[in-house]
Amino acid sequence: MRTRSLIVGVLAAATAIGGLTLPAAAAAANPQDEASSRIVNGKPASENYPFMASLQGSSGSHSCGASLIKADWVVTAKHCVGSGASGMQFRIGTQTHNAGGTVVKADKVVTHSTIDIALVKLANPVKEKPIAVADSAGADGTATRIIGWGLTCPTRGCGNVPVQLQELDTKIRPDSACTGISGAQEICTDNPGGNSGACYGDSGGPQVKKVGGAWQLIGATSRSGNGSPTCATGPSIYVDVTTFKDWIAQNTGA
Repeated sequence: MRTRSLIVGVLAAATAIGGLTLPAAAAAANPQDEASSRIVNGKPASENYPFMASLQGSSGSHSCGASLIKADWVVTAKHCVGSGASGMQFRIGTQTHNAGGTVVKADKVVTHSTIDIALVKLANPVKEKPIAVADSAGADGTATRIIGWGLTCPTRGCGNVPVQLQELDTKIRPDSACTGISGAQEICTDNPGGNSGACYGDSGGPQVKKVGGAWQLIGATSRSGNGSPTCATGPSIYVDVTTFKDWIAQNTGA
């Protein structure tokens, strides 16, 4: 199993580069495209991901990703949820953040006290199929996939962006490859080729792996793993959702 080291100050590291949230200002700059974009050097989604959710403001502007884990609950990054559920909605189960799927408002937000993870209760259940949370993230080298609408270019404000959901196949790296990681609760995720990975707008979105031929959730996008504001220049850090299964059950009901 991968070696884990516990390092204090995880949220401080996240705020140092602002996580991987796409700012509202970026959305307003290109109203025809809104704020959707893609993983750096990823490819268009090759299949439907019914659990994939776009966290949006009331105007429908994409800001973060999220994963449907129950009919009326999603998991995302803590730094994506701001002050609470007011004005927040989700579009769930579509490959485009501005059309299709189900749009539903947020009802309640639950944040973890120390780690960059949050649960959001939906105002009503949706018909899309939730994703199961895996029993564990896996050892170093485990094949994973990240999914999201984060920027295709590596810096904030670097250009117009498409609305098509993107994916990238990657793998788990040793904790030592990431800076400022809480190894017991987070995943260091590879940047294939040294130039691909999560970017602004991917925050909160899923990292998944295949278990018995089906996708299961292991991570939620948090931040850069090398402290750089330029995306994909190093590994990314994902909250290890599997280590929070008890906390999720306590707050959403078993």
